[in-house]
Amino acid sequence: MAHTHILGYPRIGARRGLKFALESFWKGELAVEGLQAIAQALRSENWQKQQQAELSFITAGDFSFYDHVLDHSVLFGATPQRFGWRDKVREEKDYFADYFSLARGNAQQPAMEMTKWFDTNYHYIVPELNNDTRFSINAHDYLTQLDEAQRLGSKVKPVLLGPVSLLYLSKTKDNFNKLELLNSLAEQYAHLLRELHQRKIEWVQIDEPIFALDLDEAWLKAFERAYAWLRSNRPKLLLTTYFANVTRYQSVITHLPVDGVHIDAVRAPEQIGPWVNAIPGHWVLSIGVIDGRNVWRNDLDKSLQLLHPWVERLGERLWLAPSCSLLHTPVNLAQEALLDDEIKSCLAFADEKLHELNILAKAINLGVASVAEELAVSRAAIMARANSSRVHSTAVKARIEHLDQFDENRAHPFAIRQAQQQQRLNLPLLPTTTIGSFPQTAEIRTSRARFKKGEISEADYANTMQQHIRYAIEQQENLGLDVLVHGEAERNDMVEYFGEQLAGYAFTEYGWVQSYGSRCVKPPIIFGDVYRPKPMTVDTASYAQSLTAKPVKGMLTGPVTMLQWSFVRDDQPRKTTAMQLALAIRDEVDDLQKAGIAIIQIDEPAFREGLPLQRAQWQSYLDWAVRAFKLSASVASDDTQIHTHMCYSEFNDILPAIAAMDADVITIETSRSQMELLDGFGEFAYPNQIGPGVYDIHSPRVPSIAEMEALMQRATAVIPVERLWINPDCGLKTRGWPETVQALQHMVNTAKNLREGLLVAISN
Repeated sequence: MAHTHILGYPRIGARRGLKFALESFWKGELAVEGLQAIAQALRSENWQKQQQAELSFITAGDFSFYDHVLDHSVLFGATPQRFGWRDKVREEKDYFADYFSLARGNAQQPAMEMTKWFDTNYHYIVPELNNDTRFSINAHDYLTQLDEAQRLGSKVKPVLLGPVSLLYLSKTKDNFNKLELLNSLAEQYAHLLRELHQRKIEWVQIDEPIFALDLDEAWLKAFERAYAWLRSNRPKLLLTTYFANVTRYQSVITHLPVDGVHIDAVRAPEQIGPWVNAIPGHWVLSIGVIDGRNVWRNDLDKSLQLLHPWVERLGERLWLAPSCSLLHTPVNLAQEALLDDEIKSCLAFADEKLHELNILAKAINLGVASVAEELAVSRAAIMARANSSRVHSTAVKARIEHLDQFDENRAHPFAIRQAQQQQRLNLPLLPTTTIGSFPQTAEIRTSRARFKKGEISEADYANTMQQHIRYAIEQQENLGLDVLVHGEAERNDMVEYFGEQLAGYAFTEYGWVQSYGSRCVKPPIIFGDVYRPKPMTVDTASYAQSLTAKPVKGMLTGPVTMLQWSFVRDDQPRKTTAMQLALAIRDEVDDLQKAGIAIIQIDEPAFREGLPLQRAQWQSYLDWAVRAFKLSASVASDDTQIHTHMCYSEFNDILPAIAAMDADVITIETSRSQMELLDGFGEFAYPNQIGPGVYDIHSPRVPSIAEMEALMQRATAVIPVERLWINPDCGLKTRGWPETVQALQHMVNTAKNLREGLLVAISN
């Protein structure tokens, strides 16, 4: 009898119930009790779905009010000392306010840093450690959720982020080796596992996702040290890996005192056989055979064929699961009433993946005849997709076959382009700009919703959006910004907006996925060959430019980000889809510059995110990712300034590739790290212009002019001042207008103060 389980389930709810509850709580409109009640109802619903799918275990401990890594910082008493938590009592009424201040900042302290969770678009809050960090158990919330799950009567499998991964993903604020904290952290894990053992928990899922990375000897030995604390008085441990082939670490993993291992057989199906042969005879092998990262229907026949050689050999030691947590998929496909039947038949969201898991288990345990009807439906859908005329375009394929006819390099080197651009733009030293979006007000969202429902005409909607664009331009003029943006009032999302205008994309109403905290995205679905039927942004950019004599940036999303932040077709190489997107963006760049737009920003915040987790695969990705960006930008003339934006990632190890993209200006997020991210650009001698972010747009906190000046003073010590810009970390769509205006005024005043200081220094 094969067993079934999942590694985690989406927290936000099918209609984003958690998002709206959080935002109401932050506004003071919802009490703590109301927030807790909504969260409890969401958890209960998730567990009931797992019960209905007849899973062998329901998974607990995967729910979070903001982020699961942040929860582990709290769980093990590792909150930064600067927030003053250590002397607080757990039951204080302001606990939730304190918890959210870690992620969002407060009047006294900036938020903890945030970065991408491996190669996903989920952002985690980076644990902040120093040499006086003292770990302790703060398990009230964790155990409360476990108690709720156990009351449902099913076997419960709690999930924990493993001690070595938690430490590895942390950041140190002092110059010390964080492995020095390993024993004290592992000791607290041992305490918690003893508590779970006393509560009659049979299995605990302990995630160690860093096995997907390149680990040196010190970190590999750390597993032996940490797990030595977990040998006894504990439940059975399922060590969970995902996102990569981890067979190279078999000798480390199989010597750990655990009772089974989970592997990702979607990313690396070839590792199943080696793991079956390597694990001890009493271990279970959990095989992640359903894609937890994408939305395509599982090919059940293919999965059963993959599993068939190992079913008899493993027997009850065979566990079936998705490849990773379902956190990365939307919740429920059934509610997508507007998605056409052909595309809908090819998809599976989290709830449907639970059903697929149930079918696979029945096929193995009871025989394929028991699910013959379900297998026939799956077979027909897979065949229909493969032969669909909506998936394949002869014209697009022909264009891709002749990529060599497009020159991917700009006409002249940066130094020549820079002189021509300065002559055209006449920008001051330390020019100021924003990243693109301005607040998406309730009025904007209401207008968009009414337009989609057919309650207002296209002309009325366009007129309303022009009013918001005009307001954004007026505000920027009043503030004194040097390079303006139109504010993106008409855009629902930086990827979805463009996908809606490209062939080959499909869209959902409720296909939301958590990005961080209450921030959710609704990734479009690339189901077929991609091309641009007509210009997408030219009218809007031209209108905004007509309102001001200052340059207004044309705003585009780059091909790699369009790829990474979509659910991408799995029937052709990602590289091929990226090149299709690059040609579509290239056409738009050409039309924008022909319309007189002097600055065009091609955002690539997901560039680093797409990097494979193991260095051996980096160069292949970087080659085609850089080429895709250059292909989209190289049609620009020398005096057209190309910007790009990247955020919330580590860039130092791929700076040669970023430089090879040859954007005239790159803007990056640097405020949460106090400009630390800029150090690498300085050491590398990044050759083009760069705009380091001077304030964190994910926090409502407005930094002072003095704080911004201090950051820019540090920047000028790293990058020549003549190549620096001043800007926020990222777009401003999630902020309100009052705080936005105040923060941007501080930013503009910072630039003025620095310019005056430089003039005084020169005159002296």
